[in-house]
Amino acid sequence: MNVKLAKTAGFCFGVKRAVETVYEQIETGKKIYTYGPIIHNEEVVKDLQNKGVEVINSEEELRELKDGVVIIRSHGVPKYICGILEQNGVEYVDATCPFVKRIHKIVEKESKEGRQIIIIGNEGHPEVEGIRGWSETPAIVVETREQAEKMVFSEAKKVSIVSQTTFNYKNFQELVEIFQKNCYDVNVANTICNATQERQDEAAIIAAEADVMIVVGGAHSSNTRKLYEICLKECENTYFIQTLADLHLELPKSVELVGITAGASTPNNIIEEVQNYVRINF
Repeated sequence: MNVKLAKTAGFCFGVKRAVETVYEQIETGKKIYTYGPIIHNEEVVKDLQNKGVEVINSEEELRELKDGVVIIRSHGVPKYICGILEQNGVEYVDATCPFVKRIHKIVEKESKEGRQIIIIGNEGHPEVEGIRGWSETPAIVVETREQAEKMVFSEAKKVSIVSQTTFNYKNFQELVEIFQKNCYDVNVANTICNATQERQDEAAIIAAEADVMIVVGGAHSSNTRKLYEICLKECENTYFIQTLADLHLELPKSVELVGITAGASTPNNIIEEVQNYVRINF
C-alpha cells in the first residue's frame, strides 16, 4: 500500500507568519493576548495558552483591556477594532495575512466610490467579518447560488465583488457569473489565495486516485472543511480528523493508495504523525 501526502498540506504563508509572530512576542516577556484564536487549530492554541497567551473572545473584553500586547490574527479584523486599541492606548501587532489586507484595501476604496460591496464567503467567518468591517457602506455576504439569484439591483447600482481567501474557486466563479448576468456594472477581484487554489486542486487530484483520503485540520477551519468536501466528491472513503487520536481506520487489503492532505492551519508535526502511523500500521 502506498501513502501520498499532498505537497501543499500544512501551514500557508499567512498562518505561519501569524503563529511565528505570537511566539516572537512571547519572548519579549510582556503579557500577550490574541484577538480570537490565532488560527483555527486547537492544538496550536493549547500550546500558546500553556505559554501564557490568553485569547480575547469578545469586543467587550477587548474594550476593558488596558495593558499587554494584542496580536491581531491572520484572519484580520474590522477597521474599528484597531481604533478601540488605539483609543485605549493598548499596544498591538497586526498579523493579518497580507492577502487579506489586500482585500481590506479594495473594499475600503471601492465602497468609498459608492459601489455595493459583495463578499463571496461564509457568513460569520472571522475573515469575512473583518473584510465587511472595512466597507464604508453595508456589505453583503453571499455563499450560495440561491442567495445570489434572489438578489436584485437597479441598473444604476455599481457592484464590486471580492472573495474570502479560502473560498472554493469553482463556486466563486459560478456566483460571479450570476452577478454578471444580473448586474449592469460589476467589478470582480478574485481574492482567493493562490495557495488555497493549489491546495484544493492538488487535493482533488490525489483524492481521485486514492482508495482512502484523509483530511487533517481543525474542526472550525473553513479551508479544511472545503478540502474535505472537495475530496469527498472524488473519494467516498474520505475522513476528516483533527489529530491522530481521531483516526480509526480498518483498511482492507485491496486498498492500494491512501492520500493525505491538511488545512492551512495544521502544524507539520500533526501531519507527520498521521502519515507515519498509516505507513507503519498498514
